[in-house]
Amino acid sequence: MAKKSKKQDVTELETAPEASEEVTEDGAEEVEVETDSEIDPLTALQNEVEAMRTEAHKNWDLYLRERADLENARKRNQRDKEDAIRFANDRLLKEMVPVLDNLERAIEHAAQEETNNQGLLEGVNMTITQFRKALEDFGVKAINAIGTDFDPNLHQAMGQIESAEQAPNTVVTEFQKGYLLHDRLLRPSLVIVAKAPETDTEE
Repeated sequence: MAKKSKKQDVTELETAPEASEEVTEDGAEEVEVETDSEIDPLTALQNEVEAMRTEAHKNWDLYLRERADLENARKRNQRDKEDAIRFANDRLLKEMVPVLDNLERAIEHAAQEETNNQGLLEGVNMTITQFRKALEDFGVKAINAIGTDFDPNLHQAMGQIESAEQAPNTVVTEFQKGYLLHDRLLRPSLVIVAKAPETDTEE
């Protein structure tokens, strides 16, 4: 019986190291698993930071774009306000220009006739000068049409006339003076435009 018990003890001692090795290997595997589990949160955090950085860049671009739009809107509103002030008297000035036309026609008519009323003519001329000065102070200026190329933005053609002296499309006659209010057309010039003479063709 003693020999049998001793043999069992030897067997247990021989198998014990294997069990110990298994525990050691299992323990190593568990350590490796724990190390891997620590890397995953770090990678996830880095990915989250990168996503936040991308979102921040996107929001910054949106902010810059919105800021530019607001600045453009502010400038546009300011420009509209300035234009409203500059052209506030548009209707009134349109009504005043024909008065100047009549004064100028009166002077032209008087110049063609013999008259001894020079005092009256001088008074009318002074009125015309003051009238023109007042219009200029409001930003009204006359359009110089005679001798210039016809411009549909400034002139209104009343007809054409053949001319060998003037180049085609040149304004040769002005029936009514045109005016600008600052850089906007207040009234177009009524004009006659030159065209090339028609040449007879031999059959």
